[in-house]
Amino acid sequence: MQHQETDRDKGQGTVLKIRVIGPTGKPMTQRDLPPPSTKRWVARRKAEVVAGVRGGLISLKEACQRYNLSKDEFESWQQLFENHGLSGLRATSAKKFRRIPNSSPRNPKPL
Repeated sequence: MQHQETDRDKGQGTVLKIRVIGPTGKPMTQRDLPPPSTKRWVARRKAEVVAGVRGGLISLKEACQRYNLSKDEFESWQQLFENHGLSGLRATSAKKFRRIPNSSPRNPKPL
């Protein structure tokens, strides 16, 4: 996910428009963010929220209020996306990626 600032009206002042490249590689705007009523959080929607916050389309505070998220939950999405891409945000993959190596009760560290 990337963002860049571009002049919208070069001859008419310094109005800047923020363009955000979303998780699918296409530009996104605020209209591309998931609706506030979202209940089913698929990986793509989580990534769109992360891209929106990182790119400045919506603030972290606004995103947490709009989607009823805790700051910790959003930060976990951001970390998983940065480390593992879209697959890290899948509910079935989240458990695997959140585990700390060699510290689970099933695989205790050798003494």
